[in-house]
Amino acid sequence: MSIRWVGMILFLFVLTACSNEDEVTPDDVMKEYVDNWNEQKFSEMYDMLSNESRELYPTEKYVDRYQKIYNDLQVENLDISFEGLSEEEQKTSLEEGKATIPINVKMTTLAGPIEFQYETTLVQQDSEDEKSWNVTWDPGLIFPALKDGGDIRFETEYPKRGEIFDRNGNGLAVNAPIYEIGVVPSKLGDDPDQMKEKIASLLTMDIESIETALNAGWVQPDLFVPLKKVPTTYANLEKLWELEPVMKKDTTGRLYPYGKATAHLTGYIGKITAEELNEMEPGVYSQNDVIGKRGLEQLFESRLKGEKGIKVVVTQEEANKEDVILAEKPVKHGEDITLTINADIQKAIYTSYQENAGTAASINPKTGQTLALVSSPAFDPNDLTYGISQEQWSKLQEDPNKPLINRFAATYSPGSTFKPITASIGLKSGVIKPGEGIEIDGLTWKKDNSWGNYEVKRVSESNEPVDVTDALIRSDNIYFAKKAVEMGSDTLTNGLKSFGFGEDFPFEYPIESSSITSSGSISSEVQLADTGYGQGQIQLSALHLATAYTPILNDGNLIKPTLELDAETSQVWSEDLLTTDQAQLIQEALRKVVSAPNGTARGANVEDLTLSGKTGTAELKKSGEEKGQENGWFVAYPTNEQDILIAMMVEKIENEQGGSGYVVNKVTDIFKQIK
Repeated sequence: MSIRWVGMILFLFVLTACSNEDEVTPDDVMKEYVDNWNEQKFSEMYDMLSNESRELYPTEKYVDRYQKIYNDLQVENLDISFEGLSEEEQKTSLEEGKATIPINVKMTTLAGPIEFQYETTLVQQDSEDEKSWNVTWDPGLIFPALKDGGDIRFETEYPKRGEIFDRNGNGLAVNAPIYEIGVVPSKLGDDPDQMKEKIASLLTMDIESIETALNAGWVQPDLFVPLKKVPTTYANLEKLWELEPVMKKDTTGRLYPYGKATAHLTGYIGKITAEELNEMEPGVYSQNDVIGKRGLEQLFESRLKGEKGIKVVVTQEEANKEDVILAEKPVKHGEDITLTINADIQKAIYTSYQENAGTAASINPKTGQTLALVSSPAFDPNDLTYGISQEQWSKLQEDPNKPLINRFAATYSPGSTFKPITASIGLKSGVIKPGEGIEIDGLTWKKDNSWGNYEVKRVSESNEPVDVTDALIRSDNIYFAKKAVEMGSDTLTNGLKSFGFGEDFPFEYPIESSSITSSGSISSEVQLADTGYGQGQIQLSALHLATAYTPILNDGNLIKPTLELDAETSQVWSEDLLTTDQAQLIQEALRKVVSAPNGTARGANVEDLTLSGKTGTAELKKSGEEKGQENGWFVAYPTNEQDILIAMMVEKIENEQGGSGYVVNKVTDIFKQIK
């Protein structure tokens, strides 16, 4: 062969080799298609389809459908992959103008993960002056079950909201049968406006709400139009049944069996607002969901709510084919929560308030378990759950006793119920010595002229030196003022910090932190003296006050309060605040507060009931006032059992009611009921 022919053959070989290197392969096209798919660039994917596929599936059946399905399913973490063709498969595809490439598809959806494999076919077709590879597409590439047609639908199973129980299994917030009250428009009678007004009045609805329901686009004359859900114990049911257009449907809803007695503790649920929905993670709530609005319903919302069960199903077009489940997330019902609360004690305390405003907390001082948290007055959570009229809501807001305020979460001046705490700090520091009396003359005292016209006043004079026991029995302001000054602000402040003042209150339900002063420090001797007997700027909650008595009953250990029944009991918040002997000394004094002839809680000294405790009256004077509002307190526990302690406050005690004695009588009556 001549050199000339050898050169030409080499040239053609090199040219062919270069041409093969530059040629686009099915793998190249598949990689570009998959890259677009992973990025959900459906329009770019559509441009890569074969001519036949684009004729069969216009853009709305491809781009729009992909987008809708992926949006509805909330597709995330999309991962499409494939293995390239072998050399032999590449060669065959070039010869046949057709290639089959298996793909793997993975994704997560609102109903869980979906994974499948599918064979993708690419065909070579003429495109202008060259050949190109294009994807042959069918709906099976969305999901294999859609290959021969069909639609995707969602089946939602709603969770049961978890229920809240007291320690004895009594329901505080439960799911129970209720009625959905509605009307049939054609039966509204000759004077429909008058009938609507009657119904609105009996359902405590605004007439506008009824009109809105009746004017909905779907409403027909003979269809049931729901208006309001109500408990089966709703007061106006009998009158409603007398009206011809009124009908009911049985359903299930949230009920609060103890009503106002537990309102501030449980809170209530209501339809989620647009503002609340915007604050939530997408997909967790929908616009028709309910959500906790106050109290434990709000605090434990994530535990009570549960999670919807969702099933993604492909409905087949052919009648003899079964539906295909693409993904399924089982429903997760809400968690039931059992509290340490004793509903009978809670109800007894709330009922005792009658028309009074105030707050109370009850604990087991040995274990720390909270037995009652009461705020009076209150609202009926059943009313707020199912809707009240604007008139009723305004009435609640404008009530001078403020039933919407949760008093057990707030702090107050404790008055003389604080004196056992001062006594504890004084004994621990050595400033107060058991049996050591101090001379106090008259009903008033001031340290020196640097106090100006200010004087500390006490209720009764003493005929002999006053020791800590006598001071507690008679509630001697001057004794505790003197001892506070003798201790000094650092000792008293540090002692109060050991009782938990100035730090977050360690409790599941948010309780306002207790404070020594508004600034955190005691700024003068007058303020120091006032703090010693529970006035000044000292503020604490009823629950913290109850808790502050636990060192007296636990050999000096301050016990953390708990709210859930399965929580560890007798947790020590602060230890060694008193010695055993010092704690016993205060216990004996608190018994004499009730039993001694000169004790301030003599009203609790009744037959068949042995109580110990401490009274208190907190005077709340505004600047320039000689006399201010007085809140009455009583902290009490059974002397021997020591298994329940109640700290109760009644606002605005009048002189004719007997001051703190009014509260003593209430607490005593409560103990008579529950012991």
